[in-house]
Amino acid sequence: MLLRPYLFKRVTIIGVGLMGGSLGMAIKKHGLAHEVIGLSHRQAALDEAVKIGAIDTPCLDVRKAVSNADLVILATPVESIIKLFSTINPYLKRGCLITDVGSAKARIVENGEKLLSVPSSFVGSHPMAGSEKKGVANAADNLFEGSVCIMTPTEKTNQVARQKIKLFWTKLGMGVKLLSPEEHDEILAYVSHLPHLLAYGLISGIPENFLEYASTGLKDTSRVAASSPKMWSDICIANSKNVLKALDQCVEYLAHFRKAIVSQDQKSLLQYFTQAQEKRTKLS
Repeated sequence: MLLRPYLFKRVTIIGVGLMGGSLGMAIKKHGLAHEVIGLSHRQAALDEAVKIGAIDTPCLDVRKAVSNADLVILATPVESIIKLFSTINPYLKRGCLITDVGSAKARIVENGEKLLSVPSSFVGSHPMAGSEKKGVANAADNLFEGSVCIMTPTEKTNQVARQKIKLFWTKLGMGVKLLSPEEHDEILAYVSHLPHLLAYGLISGIPENFLEYASTGLKDTSRVAASSPKMWSDICIANSKNVLKALDQCVEYLAHFRKAIVSQDQKSLLQYFTQAQEKRTKLS
């Protein structure tokens, strides 16, 4: 009986936190690589990743980690991803593919295509999966199943690389959508970046001594404010133009609510709330 060939012989994941750890577990679960290498500057994270079966080989040295990889996945915050292109570039073997999991694609793709010696080997990706929890201890092998991954190839992207990375995400149980980096960033500013920003603003504006009286409504609404501050500060700066546009439009809607409340205009309030409720029901 012939064994099914691996999609990649060796995959290196840079950053073994929640996303990187979950990727390693999912790759191993679905048999997509012969070996999964984890690169981190924290030995404790690597030890935990090995313990839970997220990686096969822990590594603190970037050269050793990526030099023989067939696929390198950058699973760190946005600014770190951008810096990593120059760091890994000298050690990548011919034919190695590179992708990432960053939430702001335009800057990442621009720098990847500028800094990598073979820019066509890079395919930007954003798996729309995650959690407000962080750290490899919270990784899960089913994190990506049933979710969507947005890929952001450009005219420079090698078609074989594009198809192989698409197949990779598909085999992890994800549906794949293709957008330009600019389209991705505009859309995500509204459906992801703004909600996180509002959650942080909401919880910041509540007097701390009031929190003991909060029920599930506040916990549900502010859940994502438990996410990584570093990750979201990077995202807001990297996608600042689109985030500011989305934020300004939200402030405009809030101003309508405020005006209606000040004038005791219940009819307008009811109309605003009804329209919002109807739009909310369209979320899948």
